Amino acid sequence: MKKTLAILTLCTAFTSLQAIDYTQFVNPFIGTQTDSTGALSGSTFPGATMPQGMVQLCPETEKYVTWDPCCGYDYDRDSIFGFTHTHLSGTGCTDLIDVSLMPVSWEVGAGQLATGDFGQNFSHAQEGAEPGYYWVHLKESDVKVELSATTRTGIHRYTFPEGKPQVVVLDLDRSTWRGDAYYTGRRAYQIIQSQIRQVDERTVEGFRVITGWAKLRKVYFRAEFSRPIANRLLMDGKRETGGSDVVNGRTLRAALAFDAAEGRELTIKVAISPVDNLGAQKNMKAEAGSWNFNYYKERAHEAWQRELSRIDIEASDDQKSIFYTGLYHVLMQPNTMSDVDGRYMDTNFEIRQMPEGQAYHSTFSLWDTFRAAHPLYTLIAPDIAAQFVRDMILHHKTYGYLPIWDLWGQDNYCMIGNHAIPVLSDAILAELPGIDADEAYKAMLESSTRSHPNSPFHLWEKYGYMPQDLQNTSVSITLEQAFDDWCVAAVAKKLGKDADYERFLKRSEFYRNLFDRETGFFRPKDSKGNWIAKFDPLSYEEPCFIEGNAWQYMWFVPQNPQGLIELLGGKEGFIKKLDENFSLTATSGEVNGNASGFIGQYAHGNEPSHHTVYLYTFADRPDRTQELVEQVRSQFYNATPCGYAGNDDCGQMSAWYIFSSLGFYPFNAGAAEYVIGTPLFTRATLHLAGGKDFVINAPNKTPKRIHVKSVRLNGKPVRDWRLTHRQIMDGGQLDFVMK
Repeated sequence: MKKTLAILTLCTAFTSLQAIDYTQFVNPFIGTQTDSTGALSGSTFPGATMPQGMVQLCPETEKYVTWDPCCGYDYDRDSIFGFTHTHLSGTGCTDLIDVSLMPVSWEVGAGQLATGDFGQNFSHAQEGAEPGYYWVHLKESDVKVELSATTRTGIHRYTFPEGKPQVVVLDLDRSTWRGDAYYTGRRAYQIIQSQIRQVDERTVEGFRVITGWAKLRKVYFRAEFSRPIANRLLMDGKRETGGSDVVNGRTLRAALAFDAAEGRELTIKVAISPVDNLGAQKNMKAEAGSWNFNYYKERAHEAWQRELSRIDIEASDDQKSIFYTGLYHVLMQPNTMSDVDGRYMDTNFEIRQMPEGQAYHSTFSLWDTFRAAHPLYTLIAPDIAAQFVRDMILHHKTYGYLPIWDLWGQDNYCMIGNHAIPVLSDAILAELPGIDADEAYKAMLESSTRSHPNSPFHLWEKYGYMPQDLQNTSVSITLEQAFDDWCVAAVAKKLGKDADYERFLKRSEFYRNLFDRETGFFRPKDSKGNWIAKFDPLSYEEPCFIEGNAWQYMWFVPQNPQGLIELLGGKEGFIKKLDENFSLTATSGEVNGNASGFIGQYAHGNEPSHHTVYLYTFADRPDRTQELVEQVRSQFYNATPCGYAGNDDCGQMSAWYIFSSLGFYPFNAGAAEYVIGTPLFTRATLHLAGGKDFVINAPNKTPKRIHVKSVRLNGKPVRDWRLTHRQIMDGGQLDFVMK
């Protein structure tokens, strides 16, 4: 009898665990709003997408999508101008916004179609979102819009009012604009060519070739309708096409009318491809054979449920909302950029073929995501992380070096350094299954020796720093390149390449050459070795830095914190300087728009600061690290639309929270190890590859207990405040005693 009861208890517990709907904790509106001070803005979107989906189907609340918000959706707006199929989440620059549809319940004439203005009002009371599903009611049309998605197909369901016209406007001239678009009408993109073609009574195909932040993007689409198109109007700007079933040009729109007598509901499936119309057609056939909208909604729910179930936490409802929404935002991208048949367009604009069953990915916001998002993939989704590493290596093979900021398969050179290098380093040192370490190392080595924009390596080894008179943002590049070089050295050592190890270890110490002991800051030198005059450590306008000032870049030596401590005169001087960093509120001139979420000079709203709170631990003050981690968690994250302290940057802001609430952080993101902080939850479980679990247990954790008295891993004391990737992947239990 006791055995039977034990089995029943176990089964009940298992059923309860499986019954958890993790998607209920996700609020896709977190990060879509800026607060009244401008301090919190995630630039995320609430629309429908799949994990690493090619399609991100979402409304545009901006007549002209500009750099604020870059995603095109602003919670503070009350109008929608179209529903487009591609978006960036949380980035600081804008692009995509492809293939816009908008339902209206009135007749559309040539005059209105030429303007392209079909904006309609809505309210948040009649709007909702969950992973893989979005809905809204459009006031002027009285149309309910529902959106879902497969990996490569957007699914629309429109419910029109009884007895009114039913028209869908297709707009291929909608994309991103410059920040001053309202005043100058200047576009941030140029359409080179586009086409709309009616294939049969229920199908429209087309494409556009467009250049913007990403070079020469090709976007092909196939739209299938659940009912026949009764009438159509095709236009290029103000030019009508008459009875032709195809229109070519640069300002293309179509008004497609449907017979209201055939029903109120209209379902539309829009498959896209970066390769050709055949690719879009194959994507549609493979992923969207059904006309049952709820089927897609359920499949999207199942996909997100699988992804979100990688981690279990015991937490308050708000904490769960922030945590699982963050995990959702991390796992949205990098995005699939190959068709179902494995074809994709490489960096040379040539069609390549992936092996059967494999997908190629793009959207690598590496200056942001190398810090915590990619280590999180490596930890909880190693199968996906290995694919990303493989795709970066493929990028190297056709481009000559690893991606810097890869978008739609092309490099836009945004930001500095080459931070695919720490991603590959982390993967190799973590012994991530499914990657070729020698091939990855070759890509790292060549990407560290072949000069390219923002990385003139012929200057690097000649001077031992980047001279400001020869290379702009020289201090930022020097610090970040030194870190990348440490990653190359670490992998060289692991692979037994001793000469490379010595060379790159030396290069990793070049940061010392720009440290000015008189001012106590890293500052620029010219090519003659002279300090650049008129240096202001508070200023964001110093051309030697990018998106920060001297205070924020002061701390970017994650490869050698002890070396930084030495430069500042030992632990006492180091702590004094750190204390000043977190208390000094003075400013000088305009604050960079990317800097927000301030604690003194620390700016959590931008990535250069993200590791800084953990520095106290290296100077034997883990208590101060724990206090700052808690302050950042509670002050700069919340479960409302203005829930982030800055752009989420493809999940990096979210990944910081996920790691820091679990109780550890990848301080040196290329080292496959973590620095212990302070847990937020009483219990968290990572469900790891191979069926193992890693349990983080803090039974006496309370909101007021933020300091850690002791830490044990599998019963043994952890005295150096560090965990290795292997220790976690082996499974077991990390026990915190709080005080």
